[in-house]
Amino acid sequence: MYTYQTGVKLHDTDAAGVLFFANYFRLTHEAYENFMASVGFEFYHIIHEADYVVLIVHAECDFKRPLYVGSKVTVEIAAGNIGKTSFTLNYTVVNADGNVVASGNSVHACVDKQGFNARVLPDGLRAALEGIA
Repeated sequence: MYTYQTGVKLHDTDAAGVLFFANYFRLTHEAYENFMASVGFEFYHIIHEADYVVLIVHAECDFKRPLYVGSKVTVEIAAGNIGKTSFTLNYTVVNADGNVVASGNSVHACVDKQGFNARVLPDGLRAALEGIA
């Protein structure tokens, strides 16, 4: 499992100071970007230098408790299914009291940049995902 700690900012919330539902995806995506960088797959390199991209093709989230401006959270990431050309990440968002406030997943597909055809996951990425499965 990979963990990432962050907090809820004012711009993440609605007029009542409650985390706007779509920003749960921002929290999980921020954790995902940090995970990828931590295993040597920085998005700058993928976008500007690699001959492939990793696209999110599905995402879902269940909301269990509200978060408020100033809330501290930990996003836990575990790999689910790791296929030949795609993988699933499972997210659990936990507040400072240890309560699960949201859970969800995202499915990622590796494709070539030219025709967006499926391609095999890079070996290093597969190994990193297996390390958090």
